[in-house]
Amino acid sequence: MTSRSQRDTRLRLVTRQPITAVRRATEARRSRPPRPPEGTPAPAELAALARLVLADAVRLARWADGEGRRGGRTSPPRPEPNGILPAPELRRAAESLGLTDHRVRAAWNHARLAGLVELHDGTARSGWRLRAWDRDDTAVLRGWVALFDAWSLCRTAPAGSDPSLVAEVIEAVPQLLSLLHLSSGTAPAPALLDLLRQRVAELRTERHEPPADGGADPLPALLDWTWDALVSVGALRPRTDGEDVALTALGNWAVWVKLEQICVAAQSPAGHIEQSAEDLLRACAQYSPGPARVEYRAWLAARPVAQAVSELLDAARGDDALLRGLAFEALRTVGAPAEAAVRAVVDEPRLRPYALLWLAEQQGGEPEQTALLTREEATWLWVDTAAAVADHGEAHLLVGHLETAVQESLPALLDEVRATGHPRTVQVLIALAAAHPDPALAKAVRRAAFEVHHGAE
Repeated sequence: MTSRSQRDTRLRLVTRQPITAVRRATEARRSRPPRPPEGTPAPAELAALARLVLADAVRLARWADGEGRRGGRTSPPRPEPNGILPAPELRRAAESLGLTDHRVRAAWNHARLAGLVELHDGTARSGWRLRAWDRDDTAVLRGWVALFDAWSLCRTAPAGSDPSLVAEVIEAVPQLLSLLHLSSGTAPAPALLDLLRQRVAELRTERHEPPADGGADPLPALLDWTWDALVSVGALRPRTDGEDVALTALGNWAVWVKLEQICVAAQSPAGHIEQSAEDLLRACAQYSPGPARVEYRAWLAARPVAQAVSELLDAARGDDALLRGLAFEALRTVGAPAEAAVRAVVDEPRLRPYALLWLAEQQGGEPEQTALLTREEATWLWVDTAAAVADHGEAHLLVGHLETAVQESLPALLDEVRATGHPRTVQVLIALAAAHPDPALAKAVRRAAFEVHHGAE
């Protein structure tokens, strides 16, 4: 058997996403997606409805991005630290777009929640969804669902409301929407109010909290606030006194999607919806990307976004490189609401390469790893992904992973791998040496592992 010398060994430059290699280290399980209920509009029709709901928000986002500004304005608007558009900017937008101040204020809120505008370094600029708005129905629907999920931020709760009671109402709303969906999209308002009272009482019992004090019942006003907010995001139809509450086609579809996600998770052997982020990711490592995303969405739907993102990032900080990659794959399901938290971890060496690639994806398109990461960061990511493959995959997958390195030769790769300081470097090199069929290459890799382990130069 012939062997190549270390000097002549070349590595092909393959700009493959790290998750692809990690995915090949696990067994895939495929499933067919469920079909929506009969009568549900096609995705293109739903996207058209979502575009109507967000028409003002899109116009305002394009104005903020520079389209149609009057008076010689060239710089983007500078929101206040809390993201609110200052009064002078609001008036300029209203004059430019021919809208009332109230509509501009609501549209700005919707644009932020739907990912149409993003705040960076104190200025507003277009989000990736705005750039895809006219051509990508999926991006439109995801933007609308992000707004739907944030309905409670679209209207101010009644003055003087108890914050804990408001939180309980928000927690109870999915059950009310489920009842609407299962009742062919409509239900009497008194029945929904009774259900709200029952659910709030259950939540207080579960938390060992005393029942609400006697006196005026605040729940009717909070229910009206809920309906107004859901009407404003296009999930409910406007109604007059005495009319039943009714879901729109968009609202009915969105509730169905969320119910399907919960059902899929509930039917899984591990019951992922109740598990920790780490257990969820370990279970989803055995799924193909489609079913895994369904699991992620169901898990996310069961907890506040900020809490879910924090748990996923904590899982990514652990020692298992497979979970690190999968955590950022799950964060792709969260999308724009996770951006601030992901930006906050960019300076953490263990998470930085994944965070940079994730943030680039949020801007649209397929990011080129070699254009986003320094050579040192790309090499660290190569070692981290190799660790995932070594821990969870088969030998031939690790050999194939060698071809994804950014270096063009084995000596260059080994020199730079030794310099990364990755805690799994020795184990990765030993596993690669044991797996590779080329004796000369395996010998060079073993020598590098020995030098890293003993601190040799």
